[in-house]
Amino acid sequence: MEAAVVRLRRCRNGSLVLVYLAAILLAATAAAALSDAEASDIARRQLLSLREGDGDLPDDFEFDIHVDVTFANERLRRAYVALQAWRRAMYSDPKNFTGGWVGADVCSYFGVTCVPALDDANTTVVAGIDLNGGDIAGYLPAELGMLTDIAFFHINSNRFCGIIPKSFSRLTLLHELDVSNNRFVGGFPDVVLQIPVLKYLDLRFNDFDGTLPPHLFDKDLDAIFVNSNRFVGFIPENFGNSTATVVVLANNAFIGCIPRSVGRMADTLDELMLLNNRLDGCIPPELAELVNSTVVDVSGNALVGTLPEGLVNMIRLEQLDVSRNQLAGAVAENVCKLPALANFSFAHNFFSVEAEACVPSEDSPVALDDSGNCLDGGRPGQKPLPECALVMLVIDLLISKTQ
Repeated sequence: MEAAVVRLRRCRNGSLVLVYLAAILLAATAAAALSDAEASDIARRQLLSLREGDGDLPDDFEFDIHVDVTFANERLRRAYVALQAWRRAMYSDPKNFTGGWVGADVCSYFGVTCVPALDDANTTVVAGIDLNGGDIAGYLPAELGMLTDIAFFHINSNRFCGIIPKSFSRLTLLHELDVSNNRFVGGFPDVVLQIPVLKYLDLRFNDFDGTLPPHLFDKDLDAIFVNSNRFVGFIPENFGNSTATVVVLANNAFIGCIPRSVGRMADTLDELMLLNNRLDGCIPPELAELVNSTVVDVSGNALVGTLPEGLVNMIRLEQLDVSRNQLAGAVAENVCKLPALANFSFAHNFFSVEAEACVPSEDSPVALDDSGNCLDGGRPGQKPLPECALVMLVIDLLISKTQ
């Protein structure tokens, strides 16, 4: 239980940029080693194993289970059944993480954490699973829904395939779900939104597709990581209802505008990562209402227009990246002089004016990048003048249509 509290505390108080970058480096490791054919075969085996089509457990499921082993309590027996079913659903365990998953003492299994139950200090229960970095190939059986005492479920950097079964909705104490860097498929796993006390959701580096459900941003989550999947479509208009401190939607194929509701996240949002999508339109002025945010990254999209004037009020902002868009106009001095700012990239746009404080220099307290723009004054690495003239004309037309 304490592990869950520690992770959530870090989400509230600390920067997760390093966590995000580390995950990018991991993306090319374990999960990538499984071929598409192998992943499809494992997913097919999972579908064949599910008693219910969506992966839920029948109401009378436990009455069909006969285990010839003695346990300290019924809840450990249920955990044994779930873990043994999961072990049978693993087809490769190169690091032998589950080699010792034998016998009734489930609390001695590698990656399994046991603690006294919340409702009975005299009863020991399985409170968490952590098989991060195991390179295990397999799927998640419906029996995992019997682990009703777990507070965290961490399986990042493995080769699990298929879907997250509906039985996960039975995990009523689950605070942290990390299935990142695997080979899960299908639409957004709506079952995770049915887990009542879930706070930390990490689905990044999988093969989920389709659109994001609006309910994702109505749920009381502290961290949302859905980056590096195959999600498409518009970001839901209720985006700003989220209570999360960290929201990472990067490296998908979202289109359309950044919802204007984003400003409603001002009280809670620390980091917003929307880079490398297909977002267009102007940066909404409401984004500048995120006065408590430390990281904002909207780079690698097709955003047009100018920088919101209200950016000068984001006094806690440490990292701002608007590079690789189609932004134009001026970069204001007060933005480059924000008191907490450490990194600001506005490279590869069509800015034509920058304040003196925004010019990169070795003496500047801020790491600045103004390359690939249309700046005067002999700034190096700028776009050719004919390209600037033509594109500026198009951008002006686009801006006039969005106003």
